[in-house]
Amino acid sequence: MLSSMTAFGRSRGASVDGSKIITVEIKSVNSRYMDATVKLPRIYAYLEEKIKACLASRGVSRGKIEVYVGLEVLQQTGTDVVLDTVLAASYIRALEQLRDQFGLRDDLSVMRVAQNRELFSVRTPEDTDGRDWADISPILTQALDSFLEQRAAEGQRLIADIADKIASIREVCKKIAEISAKDIQGYAPKLVERIKKFLQDFDAETSEQRILTEAAIYADKAAIDEELVRLESHFATFREIVERGEAVGRKLDFLLQEMNREVNTIGSKAGNMEIAHLVVDVKALLEKIREQVQNIE
Repeated sequence: MLSSMTAFGRSRGASVDGSKIITVEIKSVNSRYMDATVKLPRIYAYLEEKIKACLASRGVSRGKIEVYVGLEVLQQTGTDVVLDTVLAASYIRALEQLRDQFGLRDDLSVMRVAQNRELFSVRTPEDTDGRDWADISPILTQALDSFLEQRAAEGQRLIADIADKIASIREVCKKIAEISAKDIQGYAPKLVERIKKFLQDFDAETSEQRILTEAAIYADKAAIDEELVRLESHFATFREIVERGEAVGRKLDFLLQEMNREVNTIGSKAGNMEIAHLVVDVKALLEKIREQVQNIE
């Protein structure tokens, strides 16, 4: 199923032992590549890569994604803060030396020394890794479910709107084809007469067959049948890519560039003002489609 890169998912629940409340929020916006950022409480920092792997395993392949994990501790469960006494003694001696050597005011205190976070470490029970992941994993899964469901729903809305715009473009192209055919049909005789008049004005001569050949060559150059056929082929390819239901945003973006190229060629060939206005309408619709494709994974 085709997905949008813009979505949000959130879940909140208790840890296995009920000692913590964990909140997981996932949000994403469009990006050319996969760019995942995970914001975790310090005690869970080591789980960052595991969370990113979980995203990949669920098929998230593009987008600027932010995962936030919040933690509310309801009760302590055997976690201890441990003082590194050797480092603390060395640290205090260095501060005393700084005081004595430079004659600084002595403001050493417990709180002042405690500002050095390196003096402390957090000791947790064994098998912390497995327990922490068991706490976070189900809540992360729920948030991911919501996130992916929103991505899929938004993707379907985008595709439905794009399909409507392509249908409008095809209708405009039919009008362009009709106008172009009439123009070429009516322009050839006029071109023949203009060439004859030009030759008369300059008292020059050429064969009737040569004049007709030149008119046919011009008509062939002005014809836009090939561009319209290629454009229709691009529409069919667009539909096929969408129906694959995979990460196709980049392919669709490239295909739109090809469509624009054909439309530009039609505009440069056509000498009819009505066609010129219709070409502008098509280019405006293609630009709107391009903006929407930027959000497709």
